[in-house]
Amino acid sequence: MPEHVFFCVLAGLATWRVTHLLAKEDGPFEIIFWFRKKAGNGFFGSLMDCFYCLSIWIAIPFAIWIGFSWKERILLWLALSGFACLMESFTSKPQDPGKPDYTED
Repeated sequence: MPEHVFFCVLAGLATWRVTHLLAKEDGPFEIIFWFRKKAGNGFFGSLMDCFYCLSIWIAIPFAIWIGFSWKERILLWLALSGFACLMESFTSKPQDPGKPDYTED
């Protein structure tokens, strides 16, 4: 596997992991919970509540790190965020199954 592809996959997994840690977990020794509580309802507090929004911001340093040109970095930025969102949708459990879609005649 070419080195660049390896780093893209690695950056995608790292983007998902960091985003999941900040948005869905309390962290080791509840450090993330403490940060989330301190952030309150402001910009950063709202950001930490939304996995999809947070993944956009977490993907930026990874895209800058592995991209060569600015065009490639912008594409990687969006792709890494999208990868993290796909990973989250594959690994998360549905919150509310809801009612079945059927009606009786």
